[in-house]
Amino acid sequence: GDQLIVGTGQYGTSEIYRTTLDGVKSNVQPLDDQYFGEGITRAGEHVWQLTWKAGIAFKRDAETLDVVEEVSYAGQGWGLCAQDDGALIMSDGTSQVRHLDPVTFDESSRVTVTLDDEPVESINELECVDGMVYANLFTETDIIQFDPATGKVAAVIDASNLPNNAAADSNNVLNGIAHIPGTDRFYLAGKRWPDLYEVRFVDAG
Repeated sequence: GDQLIVGTGQYGTSEIYRTTLDGVKSNVQPLDDQYFGEGITRAGEHVWQLTWKAGIAFKRDAETLDVVEEVSYAGQGWGLCAQDDGALIMSDGTSQVRHLDPVTFDESSRVTVTLDDEPVESINELECVDGMVYANLFTETDIIQFDPATGKVAAVIDASNLPNNAAADSNNVLNGIAHIPGTDRFYLAGKRWPDLYEVRFVDAG
C-alpha cells in the first residue's frame, strides 16, 4: 500500500519513519537527543533530513532510513523539498529559500520570496510540485505557491477552514504539506494534529 515517510520534531523524541496511511510504522530511526528534527525530502535513492538549530543535515538511505552521511549548513533548518530536476529547495524560517545540490547539499543560490514585491517571512514546510513550491507560513493558516527561480508568489491558499483538533497550543499549527503523486490532491497536517486531511486546492472565484 501507499506509504509516507514522516519526520517528527522536539528534542529527545525526534524520529523519522515510514508509515502506512492507517498508521502502521516501520523503519523507525530516532535522532539523538541534541537534535530537533525538521524538514525531510526524498531525493532519488536518499532522504535528506534537516535539524532545527544544530546545523546538521542527515543523508539517509531511502529504503532503510539509515544515515549514510552528515553534512553541515549555516543557519536554521525548517523546510525541504526536491524539484523534478532533483535540485533541493530549503527554508530557514526567513523570507529566503536556498537552492541546494541533492548529492552534496552544497548551496548554489538563494532567493527572497515576495508577494507584491514584499518579502514573505516565516516560510516553513515546503513541497515541490511541477516546478512550483508550496509553503506554509509558520503560525498562519495560509499556504503560498511560489516560483523557486524568482521567488514570486503565484497564489495564496486559505487553509483556515481545516479543523485543528490538536490540543490548544500556539505551536500546534498547520505545518504539513504532501502532494499525492499523479493527482491534484494533497495531504495537509499540523503539529501534533491527530488527523490527516486529503484536500484539493481550488480557485476561490
